[in-house]
Amino acid sequence: MLAISSGMIDGMTVSKIAVSLPAEVVEHVRRAVRRGAAPSVSAYVAQALAEKEQRDPLDTLLEEMIAASGGPLTEEELREADRVLGYGPPRRPRARARRST
Repeated sequence: MLAISSGMIDGMTVSKIAVSLPAEVVEHVRRAVRRGAAPSVSAYVAQALAEKEQRDPLDTLLEEMIAASGGPLTEEELREADRVLGYGPPRRPRARARRST
């Protein structure tokens, strides 16, 4: 996690860049800053990018594991796994046998 004080990132050299973002993303970030999630928009974006940087190696590892296992599961393999795990299509409820009185 980045240490952020007064809107600056402690212990890091910073570079200023301009990016284009969808308006709704910008508004989300500004609301987060207003409620105290980060001291500034720049700090919020820096923290989000640092978190993504930490996750990227995990994505690469997962891709390597999938490739080593023969690639992603086929539709048939997914259906079989669902069947074995009990995640098949919903079953119709059985009709109840009527009791004779």
